Amino acid sequence: MSLDKIVALCKRRGFVYQSSDIYGGLNGVYDFGPLGTLLKQNIRNAWVQSLKETDKDIVFFEGAILGSYDVWKASGHAENFNDPMVDCLNCKKRYRADEINLEKPCPACGKKEFTRARQFNMMFKTNLGAAADEASIAYLRPETAQSIFTNFKNVISTTRVQIPFGIAQIGKAFRNEITPKQFLFRMREFEQMELEWFCKKENTDTYFKYWIKEREKFYDIIDIKKENLRLQPHDKNELSHYSSQTTDIEYHFPFGWKELEGIADRGNFDLTQHSNQSGKELTVYDEQTKQSYIPDVVECSVGVDRMFLMVLFDAYTQDTIDGQERIVLKISPKLAPIKAAFLPLTKKLSDEFLPFYKKIKKQTGFDMQFDVSGSIGKRYRRQDEIGTPVCFTYDFDSQKDGKVTARNRNTTKQERIAIDQLETYLQNVLQ
Repeated sequence: MSLDKIVALCKRRGFVYQSSDIYGGLNGVYDFGPLGTLLKQNIRNAWVQSLKETDKDIVFFEGAILGSYDVWKASGHAENFNDPMVDCLNCKKRYRADEINLEKPCPACGKKEFTRARQFNMMFKTNLGAAADEASIAYLRPETAQSIFTNFKNVISTTRVQIPFGIAQIGKAFRNEITPKQFLFRMREFEQMELEWFCKKENTDTYFKYWIKEREKFYDIIDIKKENLRLQPHDKNELSHYSSQTTDIEYHFPFGWKELEGIADRGNFDLTQHSNQSGKELTVYDEQTKQSYIPDVVECSVGVDRMFLMVLFDAYTQDTIDGQERIVLKISPKLAPIKAAFLPLTKKLSDEFLPFYKKIKKQTGFDMQFDVSGSIGKRYRRQDEIGTPVCFTYDFDSQKDGKVTARNRNTTKQERIAIDQLETYLQNVLQ
């Protein structure tokens, strides 16, 4: 499996397009096509559902993309959110200093002439309003967590939740990466799903372990191969400035084991920093001890786009059916962008089968396709390639016996089922 094959599939079938493609493309920025939009939507829904199925109190939140300079000063991003950067003096190509051997020639031009490494802050800076001065400076958020911390007290006072509880958020973030690469893995505009779990300090380690197990369980639910996942605890010298312990869930991409999701013990760093910077009290009152305290935080953070890429890699399969090679996405039915395809054997049968398609689509609300273009074999291959779990074929016998042929995507096995049982059959396939 190669990255090139996934990129080609994504463009060919309408999963992902290069942003501003007709103008030559915008590096590190991508648009999601019809199928990609559905897949991302299903990934988000699965993540939200996994949180709701715990017995924990979790509320949902949606923060603004723009944040003031004070927010990022308090969080440490203004000072610490940097990557080391070098430039080739000959071809002007820019590299991250920690990803290139400076003792060897430039990979692009073959010359060994580099600038000295210097720190590059990855936040996107902008100005609010008409006056471009220091008072108007704002940043596009490089992570979604900080708006949760700055609204911590607002959430408590308006929802009456009590420690321990979680605040979850899905939203866009922006990082001015020096070298965006590996398609959706490292982007300048991306989407995060984060849970900030607030608890007492003495319970932090217990919840840290609990959320690691819960997040592992999630990948099992969406049918990711266990052998492609591993836990990777951070060494002390690898920890972020806010973390006392972090464990990554890594996936074995074709380009190596890479971080997919991070579970971090952030302590009370963020709330303490924002309290000091703003001068506002961000404590909670403990009825038992009769004392106020700043709670600790366990964070679970995963990129939607990285998960999207992982799902495609994990599902991509090439096999041979009846002497012909096919590409099939053996994606979890829960995540499949198209849940079923309705295929009249010939166009002449479309008028008879179309009412059943419309009825089931309306009753279930599932995203489905009614496909009449090309031979039945080509239509099967097309649906295999986009991961559709089941195809229903209406043929000339259907007019007599009231049945259709249901074809399984993974096995290509076929069976006859009654038309009036299609909805029940489909519900069982998608469980």
